[in-house]
Amino acid sequence: MKKLQEQTNDMSAVTFDERGLVPVVVQDYTTGEVLMLAYANEEALRLTQESGELYLFSRSRKRLWHKGETSGNVMKVRRLTLDCDGDAVLALVCPEGPACHTGHRSCFFEDIMKGPDGDATFPGKLWQYLLRRKGADPKESYTAKLISQGLPRVAQKVGEEGVELAIALTLNDKGQIIYEASDLVYHVLVSLIAAGVSIDDVRCELASRHGEKL
Repeated sequence: MKKLQEQTNDMSAVTFDERGLVPVVVQDYTTGEVLMLAYANEEALRLTQESGELYLFSRSRKRLWHKGETSGNVMKVRRLTLDCDGDAVLALVCPEGPACHTGHRSCFFEDIMKGPDGDATFPGKLWQYLLRRKGADPKESYTAKLISQGLPRVAQKVGEEGVELAIALTLNDKGQIIYEASDLVYHVLVSLIAAGVSIDDVRCELASRHGEKL
């Protein structure tokens, strides 16, 4: 697939429809959530490339639309990627607020077919939740309390949970493995927040090791 940001000022690879528009699927860079579906014309894509913020074209208002121009919930664009036919764009963004005018994080929140809980976007959503809990009252939030106790205490908890998972693995107790792995993942995420390390930093490191194999 061809990345638009590598084709600065060249829209020749994009197939616009008869109205001069192309659909844009907007996805959260950190969580993987699909946030919205909108449309862009050539000018909107150029402005997005130049500014690093998402510009779209409003079909109802028939004009350019800087996402967040009214609400302040702008979207910083990390990447624009074309699909295989060149007639749809995927925008990976870091949103500074809800994507939906209803106040929801995503415009996709009405299930018409129920599925299992804990989809693939859950780890990223958990990360966002823990970032918010960092600033909570330590008396009411275990996450805030643990972070307030400092890195040595957080490191101790990560070590304890790692040992407990190792014991569960040694016993080959599937239920306990799942339980202890969940505890360890939670505490690792909290440790990153306490240390001021972004989950994106870890993802980039993993990608540098394994990205070409995926």
